[in-house]
Amino acid sequence: MKISYQWLKEYINTSLSPDEISVLLTDCGLEVEALEEYQSVKGGLEGFVIGEVLTKEKHPDADRLSITTVNIGNAEPLNIVCGAPNVAAGQKVVVATVGTTIYSEKGDFTINKSKIRGCVSEGMICAEDEMGLGASHEGIMVLDSSAIIGTKASEYFNIYSDTVFEIGLTPNRIDAASHYGVARDLAAVINCRNSGSLKATLPSVDQFKTDSNAMCIDVVVEDSIACPRYSGITIKDVTVAESPEWLKNRLLAIGLRPINNIVDITNYVLQELAQPLHAFDADKIEGGKVIVKKLQQNTKFITLDNVERILNAEDLMICNVNEGMCIAGVFGGTKSGVTAETKNIFIESACFDSVHVRKTSKNHGLKTDASFRFERGTDPNITVYALKRAALLIKEIAGGTISSEIIDVYPEKLEDFQVDVKLENIKRLIGKEIPLITVKNILNSLDIKINSETSETLELSVPRYRIDVQREADVIEEIMRIYGYNNIDLPESMRISMSSAPFPDREKMQNLISDYLSSNGFNEILNNSLTNPEYISVLKSYSPEENVTILNPLSNELAAMRQSLLFGGLESVSYNINRKNINLKLFEFGKTYRRSNAQSSESILPGYTENYALSLLICGAVNPESWATGKGKAVDFFFIKSFVNSILTRLGIAASEFITENFSDDQFSEALCYKVKDENVVRFGKLNKNVLKHFDIKQEVFYADFNWDMIVNLTVKNKLEYSDISKFPQVRRDLALLIDKKIQYSEIEKIIKNAENKMVLEVNLFDIYEGDKIESDKKSYAVSVILQNKEKTMSDQEIDAVMNKIIKSLQQKLNAVLR
Repeated sequence: MKISYQWLKEYINTSLSPDEISVLLTDCGLEVEALEEYQSVKGGLEGFVIGEVLTKEKHPDADRLSITTVNIGNAEPLNIVCGAPNVAAGQKVVVATVGTTIYSEKGDFTINKSKIRGCVSEGMICAEDEMGLGASHEGIMVLDSSAIIGTKASEYFNIYSDTVFEIGLTPNRIDAASHYGVARDLAAVINCRNSGSLKATLPSVDQFKTDSNAMCIDVVVEDSIACPRYSGITIKDVTVAESPEWLKNRLLAIGLRPINNIVDITNYVLQELAQPLHAFDADKIEGGKVIVKKLQQNTKFITLDNVERILNAEDLMICNVNEGMCIAGVFGGTKSGVTAETKNIFIESACFDSVHVRKTSKNHGLKTDASFRFERGTDPNITVYALKRAALLIKEIAGGTISSEIIDVYPEKLEDFQVDVKLENIKRLIGKEIPLITVKNILNSLDIKINSETSETLELSVPRYRIDVQREADVIEEIMRIYGYNNIDLPESMRISMSSAPFPDREKMQNLISDYLSSNGFNEILNNSLTNPEYISVLKSYSPEENVTILNPLSNELAAMRQSLLFGGLESVSYNINRKNINLKLFEFGKTYRRSNAQSSESILPGYTENYALSLLICGAVNPESWATGKGKAVDFFFIKSFVNSILTRLGIAASEFITENFSDDQFSEALCYKVKDENVVRFGKLNKNVLKHFDIKQEVFYADFNWDMIVNLTVKNKLEYSDISKFPQVRRDLALLIDKKIQYSEIEKIIKNAENKMVLEVNLFDIYEGDKIESDKKSYAVSVILQNKEKTMSDQEIDAVMNKIIKSLQQKLNAVLR
């Protein structure tokens, strides 16, 4: 939400700078996320000054250039070379002095002292487009002769400058969704800091009066639940035109586009009071009656954006006697809006039920400034003031006469919230005793009335617009917010209860692996648990029927809970690659969700399962390009395998303990799966091109998907053991084995270790050969075996006995031939 500094000061008398106000607003919960400078003309005409052309002579070396001297109020006139055909002595002009920046559509540039065809030029006499004051470039802008030499151009043209606060408004603080609402909080904070009596004040509407009853519109509210209050008024003989500069500047500063004076005034009052208004062309209200009601299901209605919408039976509409004119609290229709031909208007100021507006806005995908406020709850007691304020502004700016009494349909007044607050609870919840006089000052500044008080309790009336303050704790939070969290001293001692850490400690394990991956060049990503349900159709291994769908999704792209971390991860990969960041190592911890008849230990509701997973995504080069490595080696299957095995080893789980399966499917073009019985522990490999194509990724990506819940359970069986480094030497023996192509290296490693588990310290594959020197269905593995007896030095006979045992096992189980 954007708040104008100049506009804000209309409601509160303060000399505080924007930076000082930013601090106070942030301290009281209205976090200022950014400060932006706004100027009605880009650059604010800084460096431009009014001057008078004293002399003009033709340039000796250029027919189209003139040499001028210009007085800008300095001791000496400036020599300026000018190419404009209309420049003449005696003219009052605008001069861009040396150092001034010219903002142009073709690019910005700075005025420097220079020589043009041999003649010195100390500035530039400007045309309209060079100052941003128009589009004309036919010649220089010639000013009225009354212009005073030396006057800053920003003052002469009355350039509007402002500072705009970008406030991160939380959903519960709709009371602060206006300039007056922010001013009210700011006054409360200033009062609390300075023990003052500053008050945010609204503009007076005492001058409001009805000029005649020449145009009366009847109002009928058929659904007082959906519309608790409806107010309106008619104004005749208005002139719809462009708004005055001050009004346009107010709106432009906060990012709103001016439309015409009537619509701009309704937007102005909305931003001033947080009360949405709607202007109808009164002559288009058929039957002279406004009816607030719900239309039949599937009724067609064309909104102001010229889109035909199909209404629901629960959509509240503003209608005339024949048809709908406006979707209440959301968006107007094409047939009753204000146009340049409009002469008579009907202004609506209403309070609509937040639930009705929220559902309607959601169903039709319409988000407007009005619906934003109605969805969160507006003040039912400000509708008439807003009408009077708008009517007076319309008379001032657009002319016309107020041609009816104020129509106000308010069958059942919405009373203020009644809250009792115990003084001892203020101290208990805040942790500090705040003087009672300070508490009262804060409450009064926030328009919270103290109906009565005792030595123990305050009986309060909270304004209806404070939807978020209905309990004792809410009131105490308001006191704390204005008093300032930073003003609460930390206690000298704190009491905490001891708790035993769970085993296995999931958080500790996750931090351990996160630290390991981060220290090895990985970046952690955190994607939304909501995802596009269409992603599931990319892979047959996921079923659309297992999608956990959202009943009220924010958008179609966020309509289901993720079944896998893969798709969010690939979105991150694609985002980085598109920005030329192609060497990626990413990891993510997160939950996945499925509909299922089975229920996991992590499931909350029957029929759904919730699992925790770890994913790795790697692409690009192993090392960045450098003079030593060139472009660097590209990542491959074994690169990601090394990290998978290292993660398991870091957790005390040996990869050799798993059942290993090679596979390929619609997700992986080549991959491995580590299993325990029939359960997947981790699946990893190279992703299929069809999957990558869906995310417009053209380079190879390697992916690992860990079942983190199962890994945590496997660590329960781990035993931490310590062993001394052996003082006896290791022995290496190499084997060259001729085996069938279908045999995997993991089988060889397992057989070797099982043959002599006590003596075999390490097994390593260091060479593979396939070629014309061996049979086509065979391959040769060169394997090193590291042996060690931790109790003594091994003799040659012991080494030979172990190796013979290993060779015999390989021959029997794999038909291996020793080369």
